[in-house]
Amino acid sequence: MKLEIFQPTIIQKHVLQNLMELYQYDFSEFESADVNENGLYGYKYLDYYWTIPTHLPFLIEVDGNLAGFALVREIASEDSSCSSYLKICEFFIMKKYRKEGIGKQAAFHIFDLFQGVWEVAELETNLPAQKFWRKTISEYTNNEYVEIKRDHWPGPIQRFVSAKYLPLQSLTLLL
Repeated sequence: MKLEIFQPTIIQKHVLQNLMELYQYDFSEFESADVNENGLYGYKYLDYYWTIPTHLPFLIEVDGNLAGFALVREIASEDSSCSSYLKICEFFIMKKYRKEGIGKQAAFHIFDLFQGVWEVAELETNLPAQKFWRKTISEYTNNEYVEIKRDHWPGPIQRFVSAKYLPLQSLTLLL
């Protein structure tokens, strides 16, 4: 299977918007959001990914077919260990492509695009996502990541550095 990951243009925003509806439908198992009067979930932050330079949208294709998306942000750090970190805000692989390694390959590719400190957070109730991200990040980092909790987030957060060559001691200093 040929995996391609690219940043969609503003003209392709509707494609990501449509995939976002599928994602939110899948996610409704873990959150209590309802559809609006038009039968849509909507995603109020989608426009930011074309108007704010620190927000990056990605579409994922397999053999030329849409397979999912990722939304990435650079966030200014509140501590002195690093000036900013990167965060996977939303990540979706269509069910047809799950269990094929597409999600792991896509995550690895995105992590490789931007060297630095990363965070991936899951809801406490989303056990499948926790399993996926722990396994994926563990493999990507050779198990050199930390898991943290924050008061404002209801679930685990994995934090790591995308530069594979950094030893754990360096990782601890950056985290």
